[in-house]
Amino acid sequence: MADWSPLAKVYDPLKAGSIDGTDVEPHDRAVWRAMGARYKPNKGVVGDPLLTLFVSRLNPQTTEDKLHDVFSKYGDILRLRLVRDIVTGFSKRYAFIEYKEERSVVRARRDANKLVVDQHEVFVDFEQERTLKGWIPRRLGGGQGGKKESGQLRFGGRDRPFRKPINLGVGPVQERAGGVRRDWDRHREAERGNRRRRDERRHDDRNRYQDRR
Repeated sequence: MADWSPLAKVYDPLKAGSIDGTDVEPHDRAVWRAMGARYKPNKGVVGDPLLTLFVSRLNPQTTEDKLHDVFSKYGDILRLRLVRDIVTGFSKRYAFIEYKEERSVVRARRDANKLVVDQHEVFVDFEQERTLKGWIPRRLGGGQGGKKESGQLRFGGRDRPFRKPINLGVGPVQERAGGVRRDWDRHREAERGNRRRRDERRHDDRNRYQDRR
């Protein structure tokens, strides 16, 4: 608990899928996907990651010019890349914006998050791909975004930080993880046994019913 932090220092899909970073079992299939992903950051990306913002949840009709108009009021923009499908050319609804100065990045992150652009409320955060070790993007089950309705919430970012775990007095979270996992395995085995017995009873009931006929 001494080194606990509300923000992730290293990206772990299992922890990102947990509200307090203590889960020992994935709670949705996307986390399983992220844990098995072999993702490497795009080395072709240029620019300073510490001066770059990630902007998502864009309207599909939003253009580079519109983004430049909206975000240039926070400072001088060095590069702006609206990510598009390589085949269709359609917007993938997210972009990267690099500023010339750090104060511009900080200001835009603070003031532009949840700004409405073309009738869509956008999500703005610092770039993670090149700054957070182990990063897995949302399309592979990772990320730190997501909405409650999607059931794919991720934690450990500035928009949705970890909640501090409750200390139950049984030692650090890392020491409890093995015991929790064993308890979970026993619970699953008991559930399998219960299902098997229920299936057997239903089978016997069907046979008795057919015999009476």
